[in-house]
Amino acid sequence: MTRNDDSKTATSRRRILRSTAALSVAGVALPATAQDDAITGEIELGGRTSGWVGISPDAITDERNPTLQLVAGEEYTLTWENQDGAGHNFIIEGEDEEENYVATDVLSDTGETQTVEFTAEEGMSEYYCGPHPQSMRGAIEFADDATDGEETDESAPLIGEGPTVGLETVTDDLTAPVTLQVADEEADRRFIVDQTGYIYVHGEDGLQEEPFLDVSDQLVEFQDFDERGLLGLAFHPDFQENGRFFVRYSSPPREGTPEEYDHTFVLSEFQTADDDHSTADPDSERTILEIPEPQFNHNSGPIAFGPDGYLYVPTGDGGGANDTDEGHVEDWYDENDGGNGQDTEENLLGAILRLDVDVESDERAYGIPDDNPLVDAEGHHGEYYAWGMRNPWGGMSFTGDGEFLMADVGQELFESVNHVQQGGNYSWNVKEGAHCFSTENPTEPPEDCPDSTPDDVRGGEELLDPVIEYPHDLGILESDGAESDEADDGAESDEADDGEETASTGEPVGVSITGGYLYEGGEIDDLEGTYIFGDWSQDGEGPGTLFLARPPEGWPDDGDGDDLEDMFLDPPTDDGDDGNGGNETETSGNETDIADNETAANGGDELHEEEQERGGNETESDEAAPGTTQEGLWPIERLQVQGSAAENGRPTGFVYGFGQGADGELYVLTTSTSTVEGDGAVHRIVPADETDDEGDTDADATEEDSPEVEREPETEEEAEANGDNETEADDDNETAD
Repeated sequence: MTRNDDSKTATSRRRILRSTAALSVAGVALPATAQDDAITGEIELGGRTSGWVGISPDAITDERNPTLQLVAGEEYTLTWENQDGAGHNFIIEGEDEEENYVATDVLSDTGETQTVEFTAEEGMSEYYCGPHPQSMRGAIEFADDATDGEETDESAPLIGEGPTVGLETVTDDLTAPVTLQVADEEADRRFIVDQTGYIYVHGEDGLQEEPFLDVSDQLVEFQDFDERGLLGLAFHPDFQENGRFFVRYSSPPREGTPEEYDHTFVLSEFQTADDDHSTADPDSERTILEIPEPQFNHNSGPIAFGPDGYLYVPTGDGGGANDTDEGHVEDWYDENDGGNGQDTEENLLGAILRLDVDVESDERAYGIPDDNPLVDAEGHHGEYYAWGMRNPWGGMSFTGDGEFLMADVGQELFESVNHVQQGGNYSWNVKEGAHCFSTENPTEPPEDCPDSTPDDVRGGEELLDPVIEYPHDLGILESDGAESDEADDGAESDEADDGEETASTGEPVGVSITGGYLYEGGEIDDLEGTYIFGDWSQDGEGPGTLFLARPPEGWPDDGDGDDLEDMFLDPPTDDGDDGNGGNETETSGNETDIADNETAANGGDELHEEEQERGGNETESDEAAPGTTQEGLWPIERLQVQGSAAENGRPTGFVYGFGQGADGELYVLTTSTSTVEGDGAVHRIVPADETDDEGDTDADATEEDSPEVEREPETEEEAEANGDNETEADDDNETAD
């Protein structure tokens, strides 16, 4: 499918206007007007390492690092409270960053307050905390700088500027590394999965020459641009004792895969060859699950064990584009074609599966946990844990209670990260991220779409929106005269008169999200409590980007916003028709038979008899939802990267994946090309001052105008025809379509 094709498909001004509300709360800023009610008198803030929090006046309440809109010459009394017991103070600096108008002593006790009195002066530029200048920093603006009702000349970036980190290259002897995993063991080593079919061990002495496991002979034959290959690795929680581990890869079509399909998804178990677990036994393979894959793309890839000991297995929607074409069944939403993402009866695609690999039966090589949401739903596959996915890609970052963050590569306009919970429906292909989606016009979000399934589809469940979302291009969000409480995002695009359409010509942000992890290390204070992720390429041709997002205070225990604890989708109830019961499912053996591709029946199982409260960032109306989301998106910042593997504040390679070490520190996996024949490397994210070569750290450096992103192949034949000219990669590692 395509991200942005050469025809520059226009996005209407009306669509853009509907996008402003959602994206402004995510750190996305649109053209702003002068603030009629500038702050006067008293200001109250809360101080915590993750950022300043607005308390009063109402205009800044609950905002993180709120912009203080002041009136020149006005006298102000600012009171702030230490909310986390870390050392904080309050500083106001000037535009030249050399003069401080206000600088207070450091307070280190929780609950301590400090009051500052000052007169607003035009030279004031920003306020910040001295000990935490990156995460605790906000802008100061003056109401007189803008004319009422007109746009300001100053602009703020779509994505906030995040802290500076370094990239320390640990190995560059790879081809296409997609993930890095560690086992629960005493040995100090990391396992790096290369898409070409090899798992390598990186230890204290560097990368071992011989692979830990080689399955290259079992893979499909690669084309120049490919999303198939060896894609996932997970170690059994008791690996130290039993030597068991699991991989998922793309094999040529196996028995049970329809002749017209592209390949077979294979999930297999291996064991190590010795008690030291120094290498794998290639002859120990036991096939756990096979799924026919109709297209070469949208394969997803990662697998992981959750805190509950079960194996979580994401699957893509089957590939092609828009969740349509060969191998995509019909679903309940008649406005759009296709629908593997919304179907839970015909196949196992477009979902998160949850398997018990410690048991097996005569019918399958795994068990299905009794509390999987569709276990007792007649006609539905019990393997499902969540659904409505397009192409989950990157790390699976679990919380202590088993919920997790999972990135989902977008189709045309938006990339997103979901807070995945049991029984959640994450909306594809009714929506792309938080926006209504049309298979007929993928670049034109419809005005309306459902915010839940019909009552006769799994009992009527809510369609959940992501917690993180960003557009491919700043121009997608611009409009003539659009108003927002945020600042101007600074992007430029052709404006349209009322009702006319305009092509998106803003600065590219990214084309294909690469999911990461919640930072649990201790080396970089500025990353504490944040979710680190990236985008494969800024424009489909050049290197990728690293981002962070900041969860709301108290997440996930306190939900994703103010008192949202009960707003996530509850697990489906067991009030369904008498179905398979227990661990039964309609599938047999290790294969999912979808050869007939029959239309999925809606069914009448009452999985959600009562209306459940919304989850994620969903709309709160029972009527059709507009094409935008509402409050709750997490603010995003672009990490500034330095070191020999960085340039202009970005990595020098395409961002293929992330890894998390046993110490909680994070790794970035990159490759030099968009094909499966590049030079791959693994870099550890370190404090900025630990890199040997600082490289070019000027994040604001002028970059060449980015060319239009080339069209990504929608079929295997098209990809082969394009050959080396392919610049976008779908889902897995590339630009997802």
